[in-house]
Amino acid sequence: MNWFAGRRPNQANCHPSMQADKAADRLDKQNRHTEGESALSSWTGNNSMANAFRALKHRNFQLFFAGQFISLTGTWMQSVAQSWLVYRLTGSVVLLGLIGFASQIPVFLLAALGGVVADRHDRRRILIATQTASMMVAFLLAGLTISGLVQVWHLFAVAVCFGVINAFDIPARQAFVPDMVGRDDLINAIALNSSMFNGARIVGPAIAGVLVALVGEGWCFFVNAVSFIAVIAGLLLMQLTPIVRHHTGSALENLVEGFHFTTHTAPIRALLLLLGVMSLMGMPYVVLMPIFAEKILGGNSATLGYLMGASGVGALIAALVLAAREKVFGLGTWVAAAAAGFGISLILFALSNQFWLSMLLLVPVGFTMMIQMAASNTLVQASVPDVLRGRVMSVYSMMFMGMAPVGSLLSGAVAGVVGAPTTVALGGVACILAGGYFAVRLPQLRDEGRRLIVALQMTGGDPAVEAAYQQPVLTGEEPVMESAND
Repeated sequence: MNWFAGRRPNQANCHPSMQADKAADRLDKQNRHTEGESALSSWTGNNSMANAFRALKHRNFQLFFAGQFISLTGTWMQSVAQSWLVYRLTGSVVLLGLIGFASQIPVFLLAALGGVVADRHDRRRILIATQTASMMVAFLLAGLTISGLVQVWHLFAVAVCFGVINAFDIPARQAFVPDMVGRDDLINAIALNSSMFNGARIVGPAIAGVLVALVGEGWCFFVNAVSFIAVIAGLLLMQLTPIVRHHTGSALENLVEGFHFTTHTAPIRALLLLLGVMSLMGMPYVVLMPIFAEKILGGNSATLGYLMGASGVGALIAALVLAAREKVFGLGTWVAAAAAGFGISLILFALSNQFWLSMLLLVPVGFTMMIQMAASNTLVQASVPDVLRGRVMSVYSMMFMGMAPVGSLLSGAVAGVVGAPTTVALGGVACILAGGYFAVRLPQLRDEGRRLIVALQMTGGDPAVEAAYQQPVLTGEEPVMESAND
């Protein structure tokens, strides 16, 4: 009998975890002998640049991609301009770290709640609300700055507002991707999202550096505010199939359920812990970039824009490499190698005091950082049922953006004592050690990760059935799926 027809099959042969084990074993053998042939046809295949943009065949994703690129270009302009404004007003390394802390700590505190909201409500409506709120805050900051009324406490207040908004925006945005493209093109969509993010990261800082030098920071904030119109329009123009999100229990119970899944699924737990270390110890180099631009390299706001753009070039290349990749298996090795490579690149960058050499070294910094983050995102998304996607991706957001504020605060304090180069180099050492530890554990994590992905693929993507399969794979319990006619 078919397991999903509703009757009990012979459980000795049809236990989902056993089916997943057998399918994973077959997958290993097929991957060793015939590249591109696998039980997971949508997750395997040959690398080909011809398929690098396949997710853009979906009209909804086209709208999202275009709107997000325009909006994120404005966001990167604001990020660079705000860092320069803080440093210009205060000259304080510590305050640079504090502003970063204020903008991201709300993500750490509230992202879990944002994940529950994303799993219980319409994700597109959530994004329209968060993008509209971000636009209003950006207009407020632009008005204060252009009028000359801006003070440091205003920047702190605005940073907190953006942090609260992002706590709800990021989980919904991450979980919204499969709603637009489905499971088959999910890997490519994640990679294209990363390429779009980093394309904006190249363009935005370069424009901001010139614009700040010509007309000041306020107009960068104004351009960012206007740019939100593009993504809001794209969301409104989408034609989505209505999705009924079934949920039981209270919001608190849903919250606990999401944390339980994340902490009791070894591959996801390991990926997120590594990401947390990278965000805590490695990513704060961005906060210290104004110091490198002015004090170490003797430049100005344009120098800062070029440095940020160089890192963005590396990240864009990495995202395109991942976009051309069609299979998820093997990405664990990429994650470990990228973490170590990120640390090595940071150390070399910290040792440089030449502008062109620093720019050159920031390319591998951006490349390895993006490989690690995007590959981790892909592996997590491939291993989670849709019914839990918002909550699991909220934990991803907590590790990615939520740990960064602590790192920003810590790096600002340490840099005030030992200097920015030493601080960045110490962060690089921590990333190398974390990547090495992940690599040691990788063989065990890979086995469980493959069973998870196979089990999800066998369900065909239905959230309710995914959950039924996922539980036995994780706990070894016997599922009970009765027919309505029994």
